[in-house]
Amino acid sequence: MTDAVSRPLPRVLLAPGRERSLERRHPWIFKGAIRSVEGEPGVGDTVEIRAHDGRWLALAAYSPASQIAARVWTFERDATVDEAFLEARVRAALARRADLLTEPDGGCRLIFGEADELPGLIVDRYADQLVLQVLAAGAERWRDALVAALQAALPDARIYERSDASVRGKEGLPQRTGPVVGDAPAGPVEIQEDGARFQVDVERGHKTGFYLDQRDARAWLSAHASGKDVLNVFAYTGAFGVVARTGGAAGLTQVDSSADALEAAERHLALNGVATPEDELVRGDAFEVLRRFAEEGRQWDVVVLDPPKFIESKAQLQRGARGYKDINRVALACVRPGGTLLTFSCSGLLEPDLFQKIVADAALDAGRTGRIRARLFQGRDHPVLLPFPESAYLKGLVVRVEG
Repeated sequence: MTDAVSRPLPRVLLAPGRERSLERRHPWIFKGAIRSVEGEPGVGDTVEIRAHDGRWLALAAYSPASQIAARVWTFERDATVDEAFLEARVRAALARRADLLTEPDGGCRLIFGEADELPGLIVDRYADQLVLQVLAAGAERWRDALVAALQAALPDARIYERSDASVRGKEGLPQRTGPVVGDAPAGPVEIQEDGARFQVDVERGHKTGFYLDQRDARAWLSAHASGKDVLNVFAYTGAFGVVARTGGAAGLTQVDSSADALEAAERHLALNGVATPEDELVRGDAFEVLRRFAEEGRQWDVVVLDPPKFIESKAQLQRGARGYKDINRVALACVRPGGTLLTFSCSGLLEPDLFQKIVADAALDAGRTGRIRARLFQGRDHPVLLPFPESAYLKGLVVRVEG
């Protein structure tokens, strides 16, 4: 599937002044920035991006259904987007994570979309199982070539597809799941992270089955949990709970709205040999449960607050900010004086300074004083491309709570 070289590529001409972000090598072209399209590009086809005066800017994948109408493949004019180009990009992404690939039972993100110059492609590795997410039109157009590149680089790996994220609808693409290379896993895939063991449901788990991006935060908690009572809110399958216990936590309470997630959290504690009869699993809405804990005067030494994304679009920013403030306010009420709040946001549209302000306002409303001990970010297998700040989506604050 190679773009023909004998005929010119379709051209996307930008409106005056709209080339500035591409000159800074930001890889997105929004629909409103386009003045005209020359030729008849299909969904995912490669197009030339040119300024209003005809200056060449980039090669990009065309997506007429999306507000992000084109995503840049390359800013190099002499490049050709073909199988060889994509295989080189895949191998470069894997080379950035070469040390993580030496962990035979490890888990890591192998390809992180635009941050690895492969827009719309996510690939996570769980031991010998790869999970593929194709999220944009260009990656869809070249899906077979990208799978072939993964096979060439990792010939012993199985590949399962989880292209079931809602963002595919914005690209005009149907959802798709199922085995791509090899059979579907017979059950959860076991991985190890810093000595802890986890079972990953790649077929039905959230996203690709495990929150790989929180590796650094789990390491921080493990190093600071000894002798502490820990409350893990939005626990999902209990990874923070496991590292709290393996780090020597004296007590553990985990909260999630999903009974299946809490069962998995309980299994993970047993799998790691750290389950105790005193472990508390609480099923319910996190907002309601925390309010009840606060009313009862219950407090913990460490509270971990890792909610799902509250902000999917700019239109949801104000409402999502209120949600973050509310959940942090009630969580702060559950921290013992001198204790610690680990609070996170995975909403990429929420900038770090605004997140800190939200947590500060929540502390003010809760009547607590907080001081930031550390800032936490997504793991290094989720790199941030300098011209693409959107790739820096996960932010965390370690707050010492007083008063």
